[in-house]
Amino acid sequence: MKTLKVLSALLAYPTPELAAAGPELKAILQTEGLLSRAGRAGVEALIDDIASRDILDAQERYVLLFDRTRSLSLHLFEHVHGESRDRGQAMVDLLKLYEDAGYSPTAKELPDFLPLFLEFASTRPPREALELVGQPGHVLAALGERLRKRQSPYEAVFAALVALSKAKLDTAAIEALRSEPDPEPDDLEAIDAAWEEEEVRFGPGAASDSDCGKDGLAAKLRQARRPAPGLEPPPAKGPQTSITHSRSQRA
Repeated sequence: MKTLKVLSALLAYPTPELAAAGPELKAILQTEGLLSRAGRAGVEALIDDIASRDILDAQERYVLLFDRTRSLSLHLFEHVHGESRDRGQAMVDLLKLYEDAGYSPTAKELPDFLPLFLEFASTRPPREALELVGQPGHVLAALGERLRKRQSPYEAVFAALVALSKAKLDTAAIEALRSEPDPEPDDLEAIDAAWEEEEVRFGPGAASDSDCGKDGLAAKLRQARRPAPGLEPPPAKGPQTSITHSRSQRA
């Protein structure tokens, strides 16, 4: 599904190449015809916005929104597990899902980085691709709301993803995300507080082997509160992999 690849590209760090690819991106959206007229118009408005801006201005806006503001992080598990230990195992499971499908990420990003996740989904058969996109539907919806509040044209990408997946959104999960702090990028004190490491706690119950793979991943992506209630890391299979959260280095 090339439409998912377009949406993935639009959520990546802006580059002169992306700005110049506007006509090609629009052509793909029109040819596949997967988005509604209103949905495509919103995405095309973002394409035009990126193309018309000074590239440094576009890059600064991107960093302020997605790198500096935790509530807008494009790392899916940031909104699911926060800094709990469940996050590392969830990363391992997601990377295994990629590898089992024959997908080898080339970007130097964590596996839960949304543009990378969408690029992977774009390589899968249409039904599977949309099912994957729908799994973190409540996170996508919440991010879209936060961007709409800021009158950001990036909101159109999240609206398109939610509409494409046709997922039944978990109202309780969305409400939990709505209740989390959502400071503005220039509120330095609030941002520092939001990025403070939270206490790691674990809910009752233990995960089984079924927590691995796509079904287990879906359960983890559908969680909304930090730390994820009722989820403990699955039993280790072979050497344990430690994944730490790091921010991308921007030019």
